[in-house]
Amino acid sequence: MSGKTQSVLSFAAAAIALALVPINAAAQTTCAATPVASGLARPIGLVQSNQGNLLVSESGTSTPNTGRISIVDVAGHRNTFIDGLPSGISDVGDPSGPSGLYLRGRTLYLVIGSGDTVFAGAIPNPNPSSPLFSSVLAIHFSAGVEKKALHGFMLTAEDTQAIADGSRVTLTNIDGQQITIELLVNFPDYTIDATSPSGFRNVTPFTSLAIGDQLYVSDGGQNKIWRVDLPTATYSVLVAFPRIPNPLPGPPLIEAVPTGLAYADGQLLVALFRGFPFPVGSSVVEQVDPVTGVHSPLITGLKTAIAVLPLREGAGTDYLVLQHASRPGPPPSPASQPGLVLRFDAQGHPPTILADCLMRPTAMTLDEKSDMLYVTEYSTGRLVVIPMR
Repeated sequence: MSGKTQSVLSFAAAAIALALVPINAAAQTTCAATPVASGLARPIGLVQSNQGNLLVSESGTSTPNTGRISIVDVAGHRNTFIDGLPSGISDVGDPSGPSGLYLRGRTLYLVIGSGDTVFAGAIPNPNPSSPLFSSVLAIHFSAGVEKKALHGFMLTAEDTQAIADGSRVTLTNIDGQQITIELLVNFPDYTIDATSPSGFRNVTPFTSLAIGDQLYVSDGGQNKIWRVDLPTATYSVLVAFPRIPNPLPGPPLIEAVPTGLAYADGQLLVALFRGFPFPVGSSVVEQVDPVTGVHSPLITGLKTAIAVLPLREGAGTDYLVLQHASRPGPPPSPASQPGLVLRFDAQGHPPTILADCLMRPTAMTLDEKSDMLYVTEYSTGRLVVIPMR
């Protein structure tokens, strides 16, 4: 048995045992998460800049096209970076819009979710609120804009249409600062799917990650990882994850639902959230070859894993896994199913609980200078911080 296989088996047993422990049992001590900022409009994505600021993507409100990106400093002061981004009520009843963020240099790659492109039951909407749903935007801004971003930028309907038509749009705020936004790739809003009762399956991009000249995008609706070639702005499918048998009452198969992405040891790491009825132990972190798409489980036995973060520790790699909910049954139910941050070490020991009180967490990023972990909470609109040591 290989060392890698042994680690997978150890992670599985430890995680399943942990998932079955009641949250109010001895595993819980005190809440390790401290609020840093509040007032975020259903935050989804999170990334830290080289200036130390935290960029947060927000789904918006029930009003269409109220998506937003905020800049939050480590002291918790929030300023609007961009407002008026595409958003709409999704097929599950929540706003969908700005999602995953990836920052390379002074270019911010923003994933736009499915919005209101389909109604409940995956029925196509003939009049979605924006032409930019299910897309990836490239936002270019200077360090000066980030440092003095006291007044944000507003994206208008005309700007949105121009971007969708292929134009590179420049926005100017009241201070005379400028940023530019362009469309990298616009995925189809949905695809024909004979296995769906409606005959359609929506495209629901969640987050992205760049490796070299390739940008990888997770798609929870299609159960796929898209590979976008940055020089040519063309895309293809790297891998499609199969559905698995459902051990509980409900549909015969469970969707894969890829969400969070990371990169370690030459492998793309993908969190598979899994779909209804969200059985404990079905969620996994897969490792994927970024060239061939060949994949295998790395950490198994999870519940609604939504993000993964590798940590180099000496000769090995530890992993942080963010679980959106912790107990059996469909999320969300924040009071009874708090989200968790779990740390798995390279030796395959039982995971350490770093926090067990998160309210529908969606993303995390580590400030390596302060050794503090920042996490967004969807249901509270907060950004919280968790000490790593």
